[in-house]
Amino acid sequence: MRIALLSDIHANLEALTTCLAHARDNGASRYAFLGDLVGYGADPRGVVDVVSRYVKEGALAVKGNHDEAIEEDAKGYFNDAARAAIDWARDSLDDEQKRFLATLPLMLREGDICFVHASAASPARWNYIDSGSEAQHCIDATDATYTFCGHLHDQALYFTTGQGRMHEFRPIPGTPIPVRDHRRWLAIVGTVGQPRDRNPAAAYTMFDREREEVTFHRVAYDAGAAADKIRKCGLPGSLAYRVELGI
Repeated sequence: MRIALLSDIHANLEALTTCLAHARDNGASRYAFLGDLVGYGADPRGVVDVVSRYVKEGALAVKGNHDEAIEEDAKGYFNDAARAAIDWARDSLDDEQKRFLATLPLMLREGDICFVHASAASPARWNYIDSGSEAQHCIDATDATYTFCGHLHDQALYFTTGQGRMHEFRPIPGTPIPVRDHRRWLAIVGTVGQPRDRNPAAAYTMFDREREEVTFHRVAYDAGAAADKIRKCGLPGSLAYRVELGI
C-alpha cells in the first residue's frame, strides 16, 4: 500500500491536482491530507470539494490552523495578508464546505501510523517541528512507529537512533528512503500549495508501507496560473509572488 501524504494545500487547486495526478501515476492507493486546505490561495472552494470527495472515497484528512480559522477567527495569530485570505475564504465557502472543515479531527491514528498537521504533542497549539527537540516531543506524545505532519512548509525526516536520540535527515526529492519499523520516524511532508525554499514546485510525500520506504517529491506545476488567480480575486499581491517564486 502506498499512501500519498499532502499538506498545506492552501487553496492552490493547480498544485493539488498536479500532485494528485503524480501520486496516482506513482501507485498511490491511499491518500492522507494533513491540514491547511485553505488560506493564502484563490481556490478554497475547489480544494475543499476535491478533498471532501477523496474523504468520501476513503481518504484521511486532519485539520490545520488555517482551516480552524474559518470557524474561529484567530486575529492575533496571522499576518495581514494571511488574515485577508482567511476572510476571503470564509466568505467564499458555502455552509457544507465550512462544516466539512469544522468537523475535521486534529489528529488521526491508523495502526502504527499517526497523522497530524502540527505536533502530536499538542495539536491545537500549532507548534512547528523545526528542531530535534520538537520532533522528540512530537513522537513522545504517541507510540506510533510512523508520524506524518506538515505545517512547516518544508520537507524533513527525523528518526530515533540506537541510543534513543533524535536525528534529522534532509531528503533528496525522488529518492526512496528506507524507514524500517525497528526505529520511530517523523516525516514533515512538505507543502503542496506554498513552498518557501525558492523553489515553486509543489511538495508532497509518498509512504510505501510494504517496502517500508518514504519518498519526498517535488512536482512542477503552473504556478503562474495559480498566482494570476490570487491577483484577480483581489488578495494581496505578496501571496501571488510567494507562489510564483517559492518564497
